[in-house]
Amino acid sequence: QVQLLESGGGLVQTGGSLRLSCIASRSIFSINSMGWYRQAPGDQRELVADIPSWGDTTYADSVKGRFTASRDNVRNTVHLQMNSLKPEDTAVYYCTVVSGGARYWGQGTQVTVSS
Repeated sequence: QVQLLESGGGLVQTGGSLRLSCIASRSIFSINSMGWYRQAPGDQRELVADIPSWGDTTYADSVKGRFTASRDNVRNTVHLQMNSLKPEDTAVYYCTVVSGGARYWGQGTQVTVSS
């Protein structure tokens, strides 16, 4: 099992920035699939960024050029730097990993972008 804890959400104005963090309860060194998803009210959960253990990170088209995801295998954390935020980025953001054939989710952190 892997427990995930997100932090860093909040309220920000359009054009502002936030940095989300997610710490895992165990080493992520051997975990290939880690990522960030988000879910707005009434919408399905959608992929924001997929961060492999090696190779290029994949981003949703809607966040390319504005968001940067990274992972720190020493500190067992992943981050999501969000710049040039827009009201449509408002959602609950979830950290997720796939380990041992199971997908695990954090509890989510709310990001609200005011216009």
